[in-house]
Amino acid sequence: MSETTAPALTPKDFATDQEVRWCPGCGDYSILAQVQKIMPGLGIPKENIVIISGIGCSSRFPYYMNTYGMHSIHGRATAVASGLKAARPELSVWIVTGDGDGLSIGGNHTIHLLRRNFDVNVMLFNNQIYGLTKGQYSPTSEENKVTKSTPFGSIDHPFNPLALAMGADATFVARSMDRDPKHLQDALIRSHKHKGASFLEIYQNCNIFNDGAFETFTEKSTKLDNTLFLEHGKPLVFGANKDKGIKLDGFKPVIVDLNNGGSVNDLWVHDENDFYKAQILVRMFDDPRLPDHLPRPFGVFYETDRPCYEDGMQMQIDEVMAKGKGNLDKLLRGKETWTIA
Repeated sequence: MSETTAPALTPKDFATDQEVRWCPGCGDYSILAQVQKIMPGLGIPKENIVIISGIGCSSRFPYYMNTYGMHSIHGRATAVASGLKAARPELSVWIVTGDGDGLSIGGNHTIHLLRRNFDVNVMLFNNQIYGLTKGQYSPTSEENKVTKSTPFGSIDHPFNPLALAMGADATFVARSMDRDPKHLQDALIRSHKHKGASFLEIYQNCNIFNDGAFETFTEKSTKLDNTLFLEHGKPLVFGANKDKGIKLDGFKPVIVDLNNGGSVNDLWVHDENDFYKAQILVRMFDDPRLPDHLPRPFGVFYETDRPCYEDGMQMQIDEVMAKGKGNLDKLLRGKETWTIA
């Protein structure tokens, strides 16, 4: 008998019949479109893909993906995904969260997911605002941000999501944006290919409550002079005419003018596997309104190999079972009890 070949999937196969209900112009539409575009090329059956979200505008994502999914509770998408991956390690698990869901109430769960290194993909939509609850400041909102909950300006110092991920020993750290579809698609594919917990921060415009928060990095007139696209093994060059670069002065990144005596040979060459330089890159977080500011990096900052939690857990279970010690009934009926007077 001849084998039948399953029909090739298309982006439409990953769309549901649900009406997509985000505000017109929201950056979430673009992110959804890019995820649906890259899914067919991953070669994974739809029934083996799971999208898990928490609470927030971004967390409607599972309703719009024709895969398995779960709209979980606030800040706990990472915890739910950890349990699923531990029980069903063969599944491709994607976590959709936001700067509020993943860094405020869910911040503790996020860092422990990263340090444990479950083989899951975290997409953190960062719009620097609480959109679902109508415009309060979030953990990534800039200082002095005037919102409904900070009418005189926020006095909080904001989180740097990628620095937080590096501090939690994430094995894959990257940044992209909603308004650069090709770059976002590439970042999503790289996230999938990584064996371990991938952390992808996605700048996402909330055109209702924080419109233009990232326009310096997305608008054609300013983008090239304010963004630095990281490429492994290549020097850090940017600018509309590719005439600027970054070199290290000790541990401090400085801008080099390639038209005024600067040489490409002196520039910092990006190495995705260099943990120490990645720590510097994620801190290139200058205010673009300041003179002589550094560009904002996008791409893969850091990648390394480390054993995944679910693999280590299974090895431990297999080892215990092989020694004849894995008797759950015996454990439950054991003598490890106590009496409360």
